[in-house]
Amino acid sequence: MDGGNGEGRTGIRFREVWRTALPVGVAAAAALFAGGSVDLVHRHQREANKKHDAEAAAADTTPAGPRAVVGVTRTGTALTVRDARTGAALGLPVAAPDGRRFHRVAGDGDAYVVASYGARKVTFQRLKLAAGGRPESLTEIPAATIPGVSTAWSDLAVSADGDRIAYVTYKGARARVDVVSARTGARKTWTTRYSARVSSLSWAGDTLAFVWNPVRRARGTYTEVRHEFRTLDTSGAAGDLKASKAVTALPKGTTSAVVTRDGKSVVAGVVSHSVASVQAYSAATGAPTRTVWKQRLSGRITGLDAGEKGRLLIAGSDGRLYAEGAGTLPGTDLADAAW
Repeated sequence: MDGGNGEGRTGIRFREVWRTALPVGVAAAAALFAGGSVDLVHRHQREANKKHDAEAAAADTTPAGPRAVVGVTRTGTALTVRDARTGAALGLPVAAPDGRRFHRVAGDGDAYVVASYGARKVTFQRLKLAAGGRPESLTEIPAATIPGVSTAWSDLAVSADGDRIAYVTYKGARARVDVVSARTGARKTWTTRYSARVSSLSWAGDTLAFVWNPVRRARGTYTEVRHEFRTLDTSGAAGDLKASKAVTALPKGTTSAVVTRDGKSVVAGVVSHSVASVQAYSAATGAPTRTVWKQRLSGRITGLDAGEKGRLLIAGSDGRLYAEGAGTLPGTDLADAAW
Protein backbone atom coordinates (compact mmCIF):
# COMPACT_ATOMS: atom_id res chain seq x y z
CA MET A 1 0.00 0.00 0.00
CA ASP A 2 2.80 2.44 0.86
CA GLY A 3 4.60 1.65 -2.40
CA GLY A 4 1.45 2.29 -4.44
CA ASN A 5 0.82 5.63 -2.73
CA GLY A 6 4.44 6.64 -3.23
CA GLU A 7 4.27 5.92 -6.96
CA GLY A 8 1.05 7.93 -7.23
CA ARG A 9 2.71 10.99 -5.61
CA THR A 10 5.73 10.66 -7.95
CA GLY A 11 3.39 10.68 -10.96
CA ILE A 12 1.69 13.85 -9.72
CA ARG A 13 5.01 15.69 -9.29
CA PHE A 14 6.10 14.53 -12.77
CA ARG A 15 3.01 16.09 -14.35
CA GLU A 16 3.37 19.40 -12.46
CA VAL A 17 6.95 19.93 -13.72
CA TRP A 18 5.99 19.42 -17.36
CA ARG A 19 2.90 21.66 -17.13
CA THR A 20 5.05 24.66 -16.16
CA ALA A 21 7.66 24.04 -18.88
CA LEU A 22 5.60 23.22 -21.99
CA PRO A 23 2.66 24.69 -23.95
CA VAL A 24 -0.79 23.55 -22.92
CA GLY A 25 -1.24 21.01 -25.71
CA VAL A 26 2.12 19.36 -25.14
CA ALA A 27 1.50 19.44 -21.36
CA ALA A 28 -1.81 17.62 -21.84
CA ALA A 29 -0.13 14.93 -23.92
CA ALA A 30 2.60 14.61 -21.34
CA ALA A 31 0.02 14.37 -18.56
CA LEU A 32 -1.83 11.63 -20.46
CA PHE A 33 1.43 9.78 -20.99
CA ALA A 34 2.36 10.10 -17.30
CA GLY A 35 -1.07 8.91 -16.14
CA GLY A 36 -0.88 5.94 -18.45
CA SER A 37 2.61 5.18 -17.21
CA VAL A 38 1.43 5.20 -13.61
CA ASP A 39 -1.49 2.90 -14.48
CA LEU A 40 0.92 0.59 -16.27
CA VAL A 41 3.25 0.54 -13.25
CA HIS A 42 0.33 -0.16 -10.91
CA ARG A 43 -0.93 -2.96 -13.17
CA HIS A 44 2.49 -4.60 -13.31
CA GLN A 45 2.83 -4.19 -9.55
CA ARG A 46 -0.58 -5.81 -8.95
CA GLU A 47 0.36 -8.72 -11.21
CA ALA A 48 3.69 -9.11 -9.42
CA ASN A 49 1.95 -9.02 -6.04
CA LYS A 50 -0.56 -11.66 -7.13
CA LYS A 51 2.27 -13.86 -8.38
CA HIS A 52 4.18 -13.38 -5.12
CA ASP A 53 1.10 -14.17 -3.04
CA ALA A 54 0.40 -17.29 -5.07
CA GLU A 55 4.00 -18.46 -4.75
CA ALA A 56 3.99 -17.77 -1.00
CA ALA A 57 0.74 -19.67 -0.57
CA ALA A 58 2.12 -22.61 -2.53
CA ALA A 59 5.36 -22.61 -0.55
CA ASP A 60 3.68 -22.38 2.85
CA THR A 61 2.29 -25.86 3.34
CA THR A 62 2.47 -25.73 7.16
CA PRO A 63 -1.02 -26.20 8.58
CA ALA A 64 -2.45 -23.44 10.72
CA GLY A 65 -2.64 -24.24 14.40
CA PRO A 66 -5.94 -24.71 16.24
CA ARG A 67 -7.43 -21.59 17.81
CA ALA A 68 -8.10 -23.00 21.28
CA VAL A 69 -6.71 -25.33 23.94
CA VAL A 70 -9.17 -27.23 26.14
CA GLY A 71 -7.90 -28.28 29.54
CA VAL A 72 -9.15 -30.41 32.43
CA THR A 73 -8.53 -28.74 35.78
CA ARG A 74 -6.50 -30.71 38.31
CA THR A 75 -9.52 -31.10 40.56
CA GLY A 76 -11.53 -32.52 37.65
CA THR A 77 -14.43 -30.24 38.46
CA ALA A 78 -14.30 -28.13 35.29
CA LEU A 79 -13.05 -27.65 31.76
CA THR A 80 -11.28 -24.47 30.76
CA VAL A 81 -10.85 -23.12 27.22
CA ARG A 82 -7.90 -20.86 26.40
CA ASP A 83 -6.73 -18.95 23.37
CA ALA A 84 -3.95 -21.00 21.77
CA ARG A 85 -1.78 -17.94 21.15
CA THR A 86 -2.32 -15.72 24.18
CA GLY A 87 -3.44 -18.16 26.89
CA ALA A 88 -6.38 -15.88 27.69
CA ALA A 89 -9.56 -17.56 28.94
CA LEU A 90 -12.28 -17.96 26.32
CA GLY A 91 -15.57 -17.86 28.19
CA LEU A 92 -16.35 -19.29 31.60
CA PRO A 93 -15.22 -22.72 32.87
CA VAL A 94 -17.55 -25.64 32.11
CA ALA A 95 -18.61 -27.62 35.20
CA ALA A 96 -18.44 -31.42 35.38
CA PRO A 97 -21.73 -33.39 35.56
CA ASP A 98 -23.13 -33.99 39.04
CA GLY A 99 -21.34 -36.75 40.89
CA ARG A 100 -18.57 -37.05 38.32
CA ARG A 101 -15.08 -35.70 37.65
CA PHE A 102 -13.50 -34.88 34.31
CA HIS A 103 -10.28 -36.79 33.71
CA ARG A 104 -9.08 -36.75 30.10
CA VAL A 105 -9.81 -34.71 26.96
CA ALA A 106 -9.09 -35.33 23.25
CA GLY A 107 -10.03 -33.57 20.02
CA ASP A 108 -12.16 -35.31 17.40
CA GLY A 109 -11.85 -32.78 14.57
CA ASP A 110 -15.03 -30.75 15.01
CA ALA A 111 -15.26 -30.84 18.82
CA TYR A 112 -13.67 -32.35 21.93
CA VAL A 113 -14.50 -35.57 23.76
CA VAL A 114 -14.09 -35.51 27.52
CA ALA A 115 -13.89 -38.58 29.77
CA SER A 116 -15.46 -38.35 33.21
CA TYR A 117 -15.59 -40.95 35.96
CA GLY A 118 -17.61 -41.85 39.03
CA ALA A 119 -19.24 -44.92 40.62
CA ARG A 120 -16.66 -47.19 38.92
CA LYS A 121 -17.84 -46.17 35.47
CA VAL A 122 -16.30 -44.00 32.73
CA THR A 123 -18.66 -41.92 30.59
CA PHE A 124 -18.00 -39.40 27.83
CA GLN A 125 -19.24 -35.94 26.92
CA ARG A 126 -18.75 -33.88 23.77
CA LEU A 127 -17.73 -30.24 24.09
CA LYS A 128 -18.43 -27.92 21.16
CA LEU A 129 -16.95 -24.47 20.77
CA ALA A 130 -18.52 -21.43 19.13
CA ALA A 131 -16.86 -19.72 16.17
CA GLY A 132 -14.84 -17.48 18.49
CA GLY A 133 -13.59 -20.42 20.53
CA ARG A 134 -15.85 -20.00 23.55
CA PRO A 135 -17.59 -23.07 24.98
CA GLU A 136 -20.96 -23.52 23.29
CA SER A 137 -22.37 -26.82 24.57
CA LEU A 138 -21.48 -29.91 26.59
CA THR A 139 -23.60 -32.96 25.76
CA GLU A 140 -23.59 -36.54 27.00
CA ILE A 141 -22.63 -39.36 24.63
CA PRO A 142 -25.19 -41.81 26.02
CA ALA A 143 -24.12 -44.89 24.07
CA ALA A 144 -20.49 -44.73 25.16
CA THR A 145 -19.89 -46.21 28.61
CA ILE A 146 -16.94 -48.19 29.95
CA PRO A 147 -16.91 -50.05 33.26
CA GLY A 148 -13.84 -49.69 35.44
CA VAL A 149 -11.72 -47.25 37.39
CA SER A 150 -10.07 -44.22 35.83
CA THR A 151 -6.58 -43.67 37.28
CA ALA A 152 -3.66 -41.29 36.86
CA TRP A 153 -2.37 -43.61 34.11
CA SER A 154 -5.64 -43.65 32.14
CA ASP A 155 -5.55 -42.22 28.62
CA LEU A 156 -8.00 -41.21 25.89
CA ALA A 157 -8.01 -40.91 22.09
CA VAL A 158 -10.81 -40.27 19.59
CA SER A 159 -10.77 -41.30 15.93
CA ALA A 160 -10.88 -38.62 13.23
CA ASP A 161 -14.56 -39.32 12.48
CA GLY A 162 -15.44 -38.81 16.16
CA ASP A 163 -17.04 -42.26 16.48
CA ARG A 164 -14.44 -44.59 18.02
CA ILE A 165 -13.32 -43.69 21.52
CA ALA A 166 -10.32 -45.52 23.01
CA TYR A 167 -9.78 -45.45 26.75
CA VAL A 168 -7.41 -47.22 29.16
CA THR A 169 -8.42 -48.36 32.63
CA TYR A 170 -6.38 -50.43 35.09
CA LYS A 171 -6.66 -53.22 37.60
CA GLY A 172 -3.55 -52.71 39.65
CA ALA A 173 -0.80 -52.23 37.06
CA ARG A 174 -2.49 -54.31 34.36
CA ALA A 175 -4.03 -52.26 31.58
CA ARG A 176 -7.32 -52.78 29.78
CA VAL A 177 -7.91 -50.97 26.47
CA ASP A 178 -11.54 -50.43 25.45
CA VAL A 179 -12.69 -49.09 22.08
CA VAL A 180 -16.33 -48.01 22.12
CA SER A 181 -18.52 -46.54 19.38
CA ALA A 182 -20.00 -43.15 20.26
CA ARG A 183 -22.82 -43.89 17.83
CA THR A 184 -23.86 -47.45 18.72
CA GLY A 185 -22.13 -48.24 22.01
CA ALA A 186 -20.51 -51.38 20.53
CA ARG A 187 -17.33 -52.13 22.47
CA LYS A 188 -14.16 -54.18 22.04
CA THR A 189 -11.68 -54.89 24.83
CA TRP A 190 -8.00 -55.86 24.89
CA THR A 191 -6.23 -56.84 28.10
CA THR A 192 -2.79 -57.95 29.25
CA ARG A 193 -1.43 -60.03 32.11
CA TYR A 194 1.77 -57.97 32.23
CA SER A 195 2.37 -54.98 34.48
CA ALA A 196 2.69 -52.07 32.08
CA ARG A 197 1.43 -48.60 31.42
CA VAL A 198 -0.32 -47.99 28.08
CA SER A 199 0.05 -44.31 27.18
CA SER A 200 -0.01 -41.78 24.32
CA LEU A 201 -3.06 -43.22 22.57
CA SER A 202 -3.57 -41.97 19.00
CA TRP A 203 -5.53 -43.00 15.90
CA ALA A 204 -4.80 -43.50 12.19
CA GLY A 205 -7.82 -45.02 10.50
CA ASP A 206 -8.60 -48.36 12.21
CA THR A 207 -5.16 -48.40 13.80
CA LEU A 208 -4.83 -47.48 17.45
CA ALA A 209 -1.26 -46.58 18.40
CA PHE A 210 0.20 -46.41 21.88
CA VAL A 211 3.41 -46.46 23.90
CA TRP A 212 3.97 -49.71 25.80
CA ASN A 213 5.77 -49.08 29.10
CA PRO A 214 6.54 -52.24 31.12
CA VAL A 215 6.95 -51.36 34.80
CA ARG A 216 8.94 -52.74 37.74
CA ARG A 217 7.69 -52.32 41.30
CA ALA A 218 10.12 -51.47 44.09
CA ARG A 219 9.19 -50.18 47.55
CA GLY A 220 5.62 -49.58 46.49
CA THR A 221 6.57 -47.48 43.46
CA TYR A 222 6.29 -48.47 39.81
CA THR A 223 9.16 -47.56 37.50
CA GLU A 224 8.89 -47.72 33.71
CA VAL A 225 11.79 -49.82 32.41
CA ARG A 226 11.48 -49.18 28.66
CA HIS A 227 9.26 -47.49 26.08
CA GLU A 228 8.09 -49.14 22.87
CA PHE A 229 5.77 -47.74 20.21
CA ARG A 230 3.13 -50.26 19.12
CA THR A 231 0.04 -50.36 16.87
CA LEU A 232 -3.19 -52.34 17.18
CA ASP A 233 -5.60 -53.13 14.34
CA THR A 234 -8.96 -52.51 16.00
CA SER A 235 -10.87 -53.98 13.06
CA GLY A 236 -9.60 -57.40 14.16
CA ALA A 237 -10.78 -59.57 17.02
CA ALA A 238 -10.60 -58.31 20.59
CA GLY A 239 -8.55 -60.21 23.14
CA ASP A 240 -4.95 -59.85 24.24
CA LEU A 241 -2.78 -56.78 23.69
CA LYS A 242 -0.03 -59.10 22.46
CA ALA A 243 -1.89 -58.92 19.13
CA SER A 244 -0.44 -55.42 18.73
CA LYS A 245 2.62 -54.85 16.55
CA ALA A 246 5.92 -53.36 17.73
CA VAL A 247 7.02 -50.45 15.50
CA THR A 248 10.10 -49.08 17.25
CA ALA A 249 11.83 -48.89 20.60
CA LEU A 250 11.88 -45.28 21.71
CA PRO A 251 15.19 -43.65 22.70
CA LYS A 252 16.04 -43.22 26.36
CA GLY A 253 14.14 -40.29 27.83
CA THR A 254 11.32 -40.54 25.28
CA THR A 255 7.99 -41.31 26.93
CA SER A 256 5.42 -39.75 24.56
CA ALA A 257 4.80 -40.56 20.90
CA VAL A 258 1.80 -40.40 18.56
CA VAL A 259 1.02 -41.58 15.03
CA THR A 260 0.08 -39.05 12.35
CA ARG A 261 -3.47 -39.19 10.97
CA ASP A 262 -2.27 -40.68 7.67
CA GLY A 263 -0.53 -43.50 9.54
CA LYS A 264 2.79 -42.93 7.78
CA SER A 265 4.83 -41.36 10.58
CA VAL A 266 5.37 -41.57 14.32
CA VAL A 267 6.36 -38.38 16.17
CA ALA A 268 8.09 -38.66 19.55
CA GLY A 269 9.42 -36.07 21.95
CA VAL A 270 12.61 -36.14 24.04
CA VAL A 271 14.40 -33.47 26.09
CA SER A 272 18.17 -33.05 26.07
CA HIS A 273 20.13 -30.12 27.50
CA SER A 274 16.90 -28.14 28.11
CA VAL A 275 15.78 -28.53 24.49
CA ALA A 276 12.73 -30.58 23.57
CA SER A 277 13.05 -32.25 20.18
CA VAL A 278 10.14 -33.86 18.35
CA GLN A 279 11.54 -36.56 16.06
CA ALA A 280 9.63 -38.26 13.24
CA TYR A 281 10.01 -41.98 12.51
CA SER A 282 8.70 -44.16 9.70
CA ALA A 283 5.65 -46.07 10.91
CA ALA A 284 6.58 -48.88 8.50
CA THR A 285 10.24 -49.38 9.46
CA GLY A 286 10.73 -47.43 12.70
CA ALA A 287 13.70 -45.58 11.15
CA PRO A 288 14.13 -41.88 12.08
CA THR A 289 13.26 -39.54 9.21
CA ARG A 290 13.46 -35.92 10.35
CA THR A 291 13.31 -33.51 13.27
CA VAL A 292 9.86 -31.91 13.29
CA TRP A 293 10.20 -29.25 15.97
CA LYS A 294 12.58 -28.00 18.65
CA GLN A 295 11.53 -26.06 21.73
CA ARG A 296 13.39 -24.93 24.85
CA LEU A 297 12.00 -26.79 27.84
CA SER A 298 13.23 -26.95 31.43
CA GLY A 299 12.14 -30.37 32.62
CA ARG A 300 10.70 -33.33 30.76
CA ILE A 301 7.83 -33.98 28.38
CA THR A 302 4.78 -35.36 30.18
CA GLY A 303 2.40 -35.40 27.23
CA LEU A 304 2.23 -34.96 23.47
CA ASP A 305 -0.96 -34.13 21.58
CA ALA A 306 -1.43 -33.88 17.82
CA GLY A 307 -4.15 -31.39 16.96
CA GLU A 308 -6.74 -31.81 14.23
CA LYS A 309 -4.66 -29.62 11.90
CA GLY A 310 -1.46 -31.59 12.50
CA ARG A 311 0.21 -29.13 14.88
CA LEU A 312 1.67 -30.47 18.13
CA LEU A 313 1.07 -29.56 21.75
CA ILE A 314 3.68 -30.48 24.38
CA ALA A 315 2.93 -30.68 28.08
CA GLY A 316 6.01 -30.08 30.19
CA SER A 317 6.83 -31.06 33.74
CA ASP A 318 7.41 -27.33 34.35
CA GLY A 319 3.63 -26.84 34.24
CA ARG A 320 3.56 -25.17 30.84
CA LEU A 321 2.04 -26.07 27.48
CA TYR A 322 4.13 -25.55 24.36
CA ALA A 323 2.03 -25.10 21.22
CA GLU A 324 3.77 -25.55 17.87
CA GLY A 325 3.58 -22.32 15.93
CA ALA A 326 1.64 -20.56 18.69
CA GLY A 327 3.70 -20.11 21.85
CA THR A 328 3.87 -21.03 25.51
CA LEU A 329 0.68 -21.30 27.56
CA PRO A 330 0.03 -21.63 31.29
CA GLY A 331 -0.85 -25.14 32.41
CA THR A 332 0.05 -25.55 36.08
CA ASP A 333 -3.64 -25.85 36.98
CA LEU A 334 -4.37 -28.53 34.35
CA ALA A 335 -4.36 -32.33 34.57
CA ASP A 336 -4.78 -32.81 30.81
CA ALA A 337 -5.08 -30.66 27.68
CA ALA A 338 -5.84 -31.00 23.97
CA TRP A 339 -6.21 -28.76 20.93
